[in-house]
Order: sequence, then structure tokens, then C-alpha cells
Amino acid sequence: MSQTPEQTDEKLAAILEEKSAMRREAYDRRNAQEGKASVSDSAVERFMALPEYQESKTIMWYIHCRSETRTKDKLVEEVNKKEKTIIVPYCTEDENGENKLGLWRMESLEEMVVGKWNILEPPRDLWGNPEKEVQPEDLDLVMVPGVGFDRQGGRMGNGQGYYDRLMDKVRTDCKLIALCYECQLFDQILTAPHDIYMDKVVTETAVYEGKGRS
Repeated sequence: MSQTPEQTDEKLAAILEEKSAMRREAYDRRNAQEGKASVSDSAVERFMALPEYQESKTIMWYIHCRSETRTKDKLVEEVNKKEKTIIVPYCTEDENGENKLGLWRMESLEEMVVGKWNILEPPRDLWGNPEKEVQPEDLDLVMVPGVGFDRQGGRMGNGQGYYDRLMDKVRTDCKLIALCYECQLFDQILTAPHDIYMDKVVTETAVYEGKGRS
């Protein structure tokens, strides 16, 4: 028996409420993580040891904010090695006013300034500089942040859509690898049909094989 529009709306509202509760729990877990610096170092080192990372040339790292897995110190080390092209994202808008991530080729931490949500980003007057900007299609691997994940690669973000739009535009062979604390993992993240699964999820203790986009 088909559902009435009212029943469909009620079901959708229940799912959204459940997802909102899960997001709040994930934030609480992440905020409560002890020893964030050392735990993050273990997770990032595990991430960098992946064959996918070793084989990639152009890699997008996120710069952590708030209680996210700490990435900045290892990021700076990688930039200074100059062995790979390191790209960092910043929050901007497309020509239609939709949220999107700009992609900046980072060569020094001194290039960055504190921007939206206290996240380090390139100076606004340099956004779009063709000598520094790259396109999603140029990326070989994306380090994907999130609020919560499951071991199958399901992801729950902040709800702003920045990474969803980026992941829709990268090449099909670009690896999407999540980085998070083990405490951010759930048995199953609530996903919609359009949600993208990670190729792998990396924590301080393990690497989980995700469903990916296949």
C-alpha cells in the first residue's frame, strides 16, 4: 500500500530527527576525545602509510578546526618536503551562490590566514588566482573530514554540503579516504541514495575498507 503525502512527510521528519540526534552524539564523542594530539598523530601517520597515499601526486588535506582530528602539523611537514602537491580547501560559493570548496595549492603555512569558522584559508583577495587554484579533476586523493562515519564508508558531514559537491566532481579514480577518531564510528550512518561512500576510513587504530562509489 502506497503512503499518503502526510505519511511520507512524517517518515522523512523522523529520519531527519534521528540523523540530527546522531550528529549531536557524534559531536559529543569527538569533543570528548582524550589526547587529541597524540591520537591524531597516530591516525594521520596511518593515513600517510596507505598505498593510495604513497602513489598519489596531488592530494587534498583538510586543515582541522574545533575538535576534528588534528592535521596541521603533519600537513606542514608534507608541504615542506615538496614531494607531493598539497591542496587545501576553503569555503566559498559558486556562480549560483551554492556552497563549494575552493582548492588552493599550498606551499607554506605563512600563506594562510584565519577565515570562516576560524579555519585557516588563503587570503580572500587571492581566491581564484590561476597560479594557485586547482580543479577537482586534478585531485588524486581527498582526505575527507566528517562528524561521523561507519566501517562501511558511510559518512555524516556538518550538513553544509561542501564536501558532497566536491566529491561529485572529482575523477572516478580519485580516492576518497576519511580521517577520524575511532570514537566517531557508528554501526551504521543514516544515508540517502545520493550520499557517497568512502573508499576507506582511517582512525588511530585501524583502516576500514569502505564501499566506495562502485
